Amino acid sequence: MLRTYWHHADRLADVPSDLTPETTAAPVWHDLINPTPDEDRSVERQLGIAIPTREEMEDIELSARLYQESGAEFMTMTALTGLDGDDPVKTPVTFILKGPSLVTVRYAEPKPFEVFLSRAQRSSGVPCANGEVLMAGLIEALIDRLADALERLGNEIDAISRDVFRSKVSNVTKKTRDLQSLIERIGQKADFLTAIRESLISISRLVAYHSALEIPERRPTKEIRQRFKLLQRDASSLGDHANFLSGKINFLLDATLGLINLEQNQIIKIFSVAAVVFLPPTLVASIYGMNFDIMPELKWNVGYPFAILLMVLSAVMPYLYFKRRGWL
Repeated sequence: MLRTYWHHADRLADVPSDLTPETTAAPVWHDLINPTPDEDRSVERQLGIAIPTREEMEDIELSARLYQESGAEFMTMTALTGLDGDDPVKTPVTFILKGPSLVTVRYAEPKPFEVFLSRAQRSSGVPCANGEVLMAGLIEALIDRLADALERLGNEIDAISRDVFRSKVSNVTKKTRDLQSLIERIGQKADFLTAIRESLISISRLVAYHSALEIPERRPTKEIRQRFKLLQRDASSLGDHANFLSGKINFLLDATLGLINLEQNQIIKIFSVAAVVFLPPTLVASIYGMNFDIMPELKWNVGYPFAILLMVLSAVMPYLYFKRRGWL
């Protein structure tokens, strides 16, 4: 699908069907969403550029994502869809700047595009006079969306932290099961955070590349240069915050595994103490179970009670000793 917009009445508006080449106001934004070959060729003829294919957009090499060709800038970043859920999907988005026009190529519909477009068409306060300004607005919307996702992710990590360190479950088996489910939740949040960090890194590279590029035909104003500096700073600060959350997730994972080991060690300790407590009575019973002719205690009238009492004392004394040392 191809959507074309122009700057009209200080707003972003759909290009009318009767727009002619002689019209003074040229389109400022060509938005290609899952484009067909005919739509690609239409934009290529208008701007004299070659639209990259989806395979080229997904190439991870930096030279394939940020480059110049035919007097245009080609910049590809990794955007995320499904940030409201727990399983975001990565999708490449390409920005192409050629003169005053912007071309975006995407195979998904990230929510920031919809939000920015709605705001730019409704309000006259959104700058959209040329492609460079539009690109800055779109990147700003993408960063704001990632910031909201990071804030929500931080709150969810705090909730997991409370579940790990303030659990009131007394049943060992249930507590271990809960800790194992927490490990799954921590893994999901780690994957979520990894996707956000990858998107932020791609945005930082894109903004840095565009800011450092010198094109004689492009004369960015001081305001737009400052805006891209702020975008780069925002992406960098969000990256630092993502690194902090990553460290917290690693800490929670180590703590959860440690608690599971403690619970398992507690069970093993109980079995070990029980074995030690019952060892002396077993020894006494074994002695008096020997088939020897000369065993004076066998002739006593109190021999049986004496053996029972000896077994009980030999079991109670280790138990009291362990209890006093705090091993139980």
